[in-house]
Amino acid sequence: LNSRLSAPTPPRAIKILGWKKAVEYFQKLLHDLDIICSYSLDPSLESVLHFVVEFQKFQPDLVARAHLQILLVQDGKLYGRDPVFSVISKAAALPEVTKNHDLQKNETVVQLGQLVISLLKIICTNAAWQRRKLGKILQDWRVIYVQNVCMKISKHILIWVEEQTYWIASRFLELGFELELYSPHEYCMVYWYIYVVLIKLAEKTHLKLLTSNETAKRKGKKKRDSPKDVARDYQIPPKVLLLQCHIYLAEGLTMMLAALKNEHKVFLSLGPFNTEHERFFQHFELLQKACIPDHISYVSFEESTMHARLSTLVMYNCFKDAQRIAKDLRNSFSNDPDRMAELRRIELVAEHNGVALNLICRLGTLDPSLKVYFEFSHHPYFATAVVKRS
Repeated sequence: LNSRLSAPTPPRAIKILGWKKAVEYFQKLLHDLDIICSYSLDPSLESVLHFVVEFQKFQPDLVARAHLQILLVQDGKLYGRDPVFSVISKAAALPEVTKNHDLQKNETVVQLGQLVISLLKIICTNAAWQRRKLGKILQDWRVIYVQNVCMKISKHILIWVEEQTYWIASRFLELGFELELYSPHEYCMVYWYIYVVLIKLAEKTHLKLLTSNETAKRKGKKKRDSPKDVARDYQIPPKVLLLQCHIYLAEGLTMMLAALKNEHKVFLSLGPFNTEHERFFQHFELLQKACIPDHISYVSFEESTMHARLSTLVMYNCFKDAQRIAKDLRNSFSNDPDRMAELRRIELVAEHNGVALNLICRLGTLDPSLKVYFEFSHHPYFATAVVKRS
């Protein structure tokens, strides 16, 4: 184990594992492999992506990640079993008529299949490599979308490609927190970008689910919808409402940070090197090049945040809305431990930020002895505001 973990470099002093650490290493490895082996091999791409993202939270070793990648992708198929086109068809909810068409031989669809395989391999890598590669393949997903628009291949695939592109963009931004790439005075622009990406992701997810329901209804050949069915159709799906919780948290944090900057001159970037505009470009260059989302720029960010005030935030409290929706969603996800845990995290972030916001507003001008800072005590990438007297 020590031989494998030590890098092939010239002779130098290195730390080596003792018996205790070696046993702990193998215990964790067996734990990670056990999670992989107990996976149900769900043919749904969405479930696969969700499983891998949750699995990565355990920070698995290279060996476990390599085993996971081999399990997911074999011979260009999912699990070495499901052809990529059938995986895409299921994910995009393609009608049966389209599935039997020559669509799978289309060059753009073949390229899309290759992108799906690449995505599965990328999300099995470590956080730093994963983020680097996700940023690069965003451009490829955008090109596939443009080709779909030009060639009018399939409305279902077009919607799904857009949804997937925004999912990759959101994952790219979230990994920046895990890798500690953002400094506190950059949180405002990062949360703003997460906010605009999540709005698009929720929009495309909702559209895909509506299209999927239409396909299912045509397949069922219903003559007339009952009032109950119509009411159900107009309800916002739980998956979209969960995204809405994230949108409210991102919006609340953006405006809270912007208001603190505008009114109390905290979280200002006073460094002699990069301007805020330059840092915006550095963090989001790959997203900007891929036009994700369209017509979004540093000017948009400035215009959205320059008038933010704490008094307005208290009246329109995004944190309360996030907390309310999260509580309402408990019944919808009662059989999903991962999403139940996420709802609890959302509630904690929303509650603590709501309290901090009210406290700052009540105090008015910040006392020099009062300090506001943000920590990630309840959620990996949605920060919690802390107000303390130094």
